[in-house]
Amino acid sequence: MTEGRTAGSARAFELLEPLVQAATVRVHAPPDGYGTAGTGPTWGSGFFIAPGWVLTCAHVVGEGGAAVRLSGREVGITFSSGGNGATGTVTGRVECVLPERLEERRPGRRALWDLPDLALIRVLAPVSHACVWLTDRSRPRFDEVAYFGCTEDLGTPEITGRTTRLRGTAGHGAAIRLGDDDEIEPGMSGGPVVDLARGEVVGVVKARRHTGGGGLAVSVVQLRTLPMPLRGQTGLYRRVMQAHDLHHYDQHLSDLNSRRTWTDVRGELPAGEGDPYGGRGRLTPGERTRLCGLLAELPPPGSSEDVRALVEAARGEEPEPHPLAPLSWRDGLGLLHDPPGGAGEAAAMLKYATDVSVADYREPPTPGADEELWDWVRATAERLWRPLRRELGERHERGLAERERRRRASAGRAVRGPVRPSGGLSSGASVLLEVWAHGWEDVYDWRVSVLAGPQRPGRVTPVDSGIRATEAGLPEVLRAPLAEAFRRCDTHEAAAPLEVAAAPELFGLAVDEWVLVGRAPVGVQRPVVFRHPAGIPVPAAAARWARVQAGPLLDERADCVRGRPRSPSAAWLAGLPDNTVPVHCRAAAAEPTLGSLHALGDAGYGVVVCRRPPADPGASCAPFHRGLREELADAGRAEVLPLRLQALRGRAYGADPDAYWSAGAALVWNDPARALPEDEPLQGDL
Repeated sequence: MTEGRTAGSARAFELLEPLVQAATVRVHAPPDGYGTAGTGPTWGSGFFIAPGWVLTCAHVVGEGGAAVRLSGREVGITFSSGGNGATGTVTGRVECVLPERLEERRPGRRALWDLPDLALIRVLAPVSHACVWLTDRSRPRFDEVAYFGCTEDLGTPEITGRTTRLRGTAGHGAAIRLGDDDEIEPGMSGGPVVDLARGEVVGVVKARRHTGGGGLAVSVVQLRTLPMPLRGQTGLYRRVMQAHDLHHYDQHLSDLNSRRTWTDVRGELPAGEGDPYGGRGRLTPGERTRLCGLLAELPPPGSSEDVRALVEAARGEEPEPHPLAPLSWRDGLGLLHDPPGGAGEAAAMLKYATDVSVADYREPPTPGADEELWDWVRATAERLWRPLRRELGERHERGLAERERRRRASAGRAVRGPVRPSGGLSSGASVLLEVWAHGWEDVYDWRVSVLAGPQRPGRVTPVDSGIRATEAGLPEVLRAPLAEAFRRCDTHEAAAPLEVAAAPELFGLAVDEWVLVGRAPVGVQRPVVFRHPAGIPVPAAAARWARVQAGPLLDERADCVRGRPRSPSAAWLAGLPDNTVPVHCRAAAAEPTLGSLHALGDAGYGVVVCRRPPADPGASCAPFHRGLREELADAGRAEVLPLRLQALRGRAYGADPDAYWSAGAALVWNDPARALPEDEPLQGDL
């Protein structure tokens, strides 16, 4: 142990070291069938996080040069197969790397790889091995830690560990700074960083400082940035974390051997910060393991917002927005540490578990799984306060009654969670992107938030903001903030809409063509609409909105007559029928037609169709108007337009010649039920 460590951390290291070494692996070239398996050069380290799954750094599996593709690459995994020190070597395949764009943007030799610099490897053969316990906290505690990895101090590869302290975060919380108490050797990249006070893995060793000891680790919470699944599928993150929790749950309940488990050792760690409730304020490690296992046996939540809503109900206040949203029931537990008002963690977690037991799941649970969770809550509460036991019972009864009411109300309708009108947008959360132009400069300020929707009017949760981005640079600057906002809002049934609030001069931004997540443009993946920024409510807006939603729809050329530009008068706009959808076919920033977009907003038109400048300025706008007239007639009512326009973009992206007329089409969608924030972001230092 490093000199200066406390007696408590020294004892914790002794207890945890065998468990971490058993789960830590050496990563190298795959066995080739000729030489002795596992004897080649060491690329780096990794560690088992679930049966058959190894976590490491992307730069570790990138050994071999820029020409080697990362995803799908086979690697060798050498690990300890038992308490006697015997080793085994198997082949693994890289399932995914983070960030995904590493395939196209590989850094140069000896350069730092982009955060989060993670790789998830699937072992290709069934083997018996140990797994680490991963933290559920969204942010690490800056306490004493140990980091492990493959070293060759004595001439042969072996897994060793050193101790240090966490010194802060970097990369907006994606990275953790390791102190310089000891030196990180090259082969340790990809190894685990363990919180010695709590017995949980909080990071992955990434880099060392060239000028001395210490370095960087990647927070394991970055696993939440794994690619989101297609609608109706369980994502890779949830599958791996479910396997992680069920593994430790099974190990804790098993009587087949006497070896100490992670749960056992976490219960033996030296006492740290005191519990003001005399042991009743926190769940024991065994109770936490059982709770995580029971939650893992339930279907995953429909969306991140579902988890946050239950956390808020259990905490008694809205949880602070963290860089990465909770995606599983387990992640919700991580937001319940240190609840406000002096309430104990155990009480908050049992309230949360009670609410989860009566929640609406994305699919029916295994028979009896929700009842088993409630039985465990009731049994665990026996050691706590009698008023809490009574409150939990009443909470469970109310939840059952509310769930039954929702099920009766949705009888005959397959949709669970937020109500979706037939063919229309969900009434759940949406992603809000606000953009402000800088006067005469071609730079923009921006802010990304989550709009809770009509069910929670006025609720806006900030995600990120920035200033002075160029138009060409906006897609790259907004890639990470929008990806996080999508993770928070998307459900297993539908991708959340993206609402872009900007002055009409910016309705020409090609937001729908930005490639943010995956390879398809964002406008193909989800509905994208523009909105006028928050302002004084227009008296006629509510009536026009209600009428146009009901249909039938009338289209009206607002800024041209037979292709010639015009500026409509306020009187003419006010006299159009309420079920009119004005069509703005000219360039959004062109004069003299720009005033018509402002005039349409002033006249209370909540649904407007416009388009960006065509590639050929002299091309006739007749095909656009003709195709749009047929589309509006076929739609019948406005509520289906966001999804129909998304489908049109998909057809054009798929090279359907019958959809080429819709290139550049944008939908202005000023839903009065989704109130916009009225404040503007800071403009930077004066």
